Amino acid sequence: MGPIELDPSIQPYHAWTFFYAAFFSIGMITFLSIGQTYILNIHLNIPVSEQGAISGDLVFWTEIVTLLFFIPAGILMDRIGRKPVFTAGFLLMALTYALYPFASSVNDLLLFRIIYAFAIVAIAGALSTILVDYPAERSRGKMVALIGLLNGLGIVITNQFFGSLPEILTSRGIGKIEAGFITHLSIAALATITAVVCSIGLKKGTPVKRNERPPLKELFQSGFTATKNPRILLSYSAAFIARGDQSINGTFLSLWGITAGLAMGMESGEAFRKGTTIFIITQIAALLWAPLIGPVIDRINRVSALALCMFLAMIGNLSVLLLDNPFDPIGYLVFILLGIGQISVFLGAQSLIGQEAPKAKRGSVLGAFNISGAIGILIIAATGGRLFDSMSPKAPFVIVGTINALLVFYSLYVRKISSAQREPLSNPE
Repeated sequence: MGPIELDPSIQPYHAWTFFYAAFFSIGMITFLSIGQTYILNIHLNIPVSEQGAISGDLVFWTEIVTLLFFIPAGILMDRIGRKPVFTAGFLLMALTYALYPFASSVNDLLLFRIIYAFAIVAIAGALSTILVDYPAERSRGKMVALIGLLNGLGIVITNQFFGSLPEILTSRGIGKIEAGFITHLSIAALATITAVVCSIGLKKGTPVKRNERPPLKELFQSGFTATKNPRILLSYSAAFIARGDQSINGTFLSLWGITAGLAMGMESGEAFRKGTTIFIITQIAALLWAPLIGPVIDRINRVSALALCMFLAMIGNLSVLLLDNPFDPIGYLVFILLGIGQISVFLGAQSLIGQEAPKAKRGSVLGAFNISGAIGILIIAATGGRLFDSMSPKAPFVIVGTINALLVFYSLYVRKISSAQREPLSNPE
């Protein structure tokens, strides 16, 4: 497919279906934070001073569920295949959005977030596993970059369209609460359509034959025993901060813009739109950067590439210290750097784990990889939410930037002690 070479077992229509699913997957996952802000402000009338902690707590409990189920989901994908898990994830996402505007309290939101957590487990787990399955090794960086590009484009279009929809609807005379219902039910319909597409077009089964599948006990342990490989341990560390980075951008960036806009006297629709725009800027930057960094990852040692990606993320997150409020003129540059850093770490971590994960245990190893990401979200969202309210909206980003800096040095250490070449070991087990 153009410059991308597929694994011999993959047909082009499998890849096109995956590209379609990748386009909508992360966009649907991230929009919940924007939609949730609308629900908190318009449907539930929660004071702005409490929303940071509430948002952080909702993310915290979501990640508790994902933490418990990423490994079982990975084992399931190694047993029955990626297709049914991916399809189920989009159906659960549709259910989440259909229920969300009916919430009458924060406790209702918590219940719906549990359903959303199962959707994340299925969608994120299948997405990262298929991303390992489909490309030939020499095209892994390009494929990861393309998926990152599609993720970013999907985030921009999905969030921009649905983020602007309440203001469009209210400008035409529809009530604010009714606009919230229409917006959330529309994205639920889109998630259902995506589930149908996945059920038709993705490759059936697993990459190995039935008699080659490891026992369940071995699959369960493989995600943890794989850490004997220092490059896999590094990739788990990178997942910790990559998912944490995505989480704070998705949860706190739009919240910062919306709450700042309301504090400046903007109408709710305008504040919601401008807060969404800030988030969209980071995703456009990620969208444009992905095809530039992807070929670089393919051309150099992937541990070195990860060190470079971590450095870019460090610069992006720490640059928020230059802002007094998110609407400062320099804010555009800061949000661009945030987007570049976010996508770089995602691509670097995914390329490294894709190179190192054993073929027969990919679902399980990617499950542990995603667990590390869930722990990152768990810790950073809970801590960041409270610091967002009590100290500064910039605090979550500074936390992530500091961890990025530490992982730059850890990546250089692994590069020094590792004998890994650019290509993985043949048939690594």
